[in-house]
Amino acid sequence: MKAVGLFVFGLTFSLSLNATSNLSKKEYVSVYEKIAIQQMTQYKIPASITIAQGILESGSGNSTLAKTANNHFGIKCHTDWKGEKVYLDDDAKNECFRSYPKVEDSYIDHSMFLSTRKRYESLFTLTITDYKGWAYGLKSAGYATNPKYAEELIKLIEELELYKLDGTATTPISSSNSELILTKKKHENNVDYIVVKKGDSFYQIAKRYGLTLSQLHAYNDFNPEKDILEEDDIVYLEPKRFYSRAKNTIVLERSMSLREISQKEAVKLKKLMRKNQVSSPDEQLPKGEKIFLR
Repeated sequence: MKAVGLFVFGLTFSLSLNATSNLSKKEYVSVYEKIAIQQMTQYKIPASITIAQGILESGSGNSTLAKTANNHFGIKCHTDWKGEKVYLDDDAKNECFRSYPKVEDSYIDHSMFLSTRKRYESLFTLTITDYKGWAYGLKSAGYATNPKYAEELIKLIEELELYKLDGTATTPISSSNSELILTKKKHENNVDYIVVKKGDSFYQIAKRYGLTLSQLHAYNDFNPEKDILEEDDIVYLEPKRFYSRAKNTIVLERSMSLREISQKEAVKLKKLMRKNQVSSPDEQLPKGEKIFLR
């Protein structure tokens, strides 16, 4: 049996092994440690934590959810999930869980889930080797209902010496200052923004531009349940304005909500709701509706 280390089985072999036989905890580490290290390099989540959660949440990849949906972290659908779904009994009967084409997609989604939700923000102030802080932080933030969740993660990490993986973290090559300036744009309402590229996350953007996740969430009016950015989303890097400096009104060319208009026009959502006497930010306003921007 292969010990914990940097040499791993090939992905094709790992997936076939997972599909045809039950993995032990050590075999699970051997199969998935490389993916966990890749995620650690990109998202700054300790690989030890990722692997320990994978073992605990998926029964070392042997649970029904892991085998039928490639979901190794027990992540439920939530309102903004647009992918495939499966329904299984958990805390309640027939709960909705995310389903992935490949196990790697589950690992990527786990990283994005943690790095884009405000309740986990404090975890990213910890050092990459502070697995105990991460374990207790995950429990405090409500990742799992098990009262012994943190202790079980720590036990797995120490039993399997997973903390050794955290020492392999490398810093990804960052964009040069000139590249950052080129990607930053100025809205006609005099607000800096970027257009999201494939694979971008709130956490990556915050780090790239020297912001906190709290600042980034405050500057943008996405739905609170939105945890995954989509390509071509507009993300503001500073506060939107109280009113439009470019125009007084617009007439909708298609049905839109004030939340969408707020992102498009760089005007604060609450101000738009007051100006237009609309009580719900997500109410779909009809084509032809006149919207006041100041």
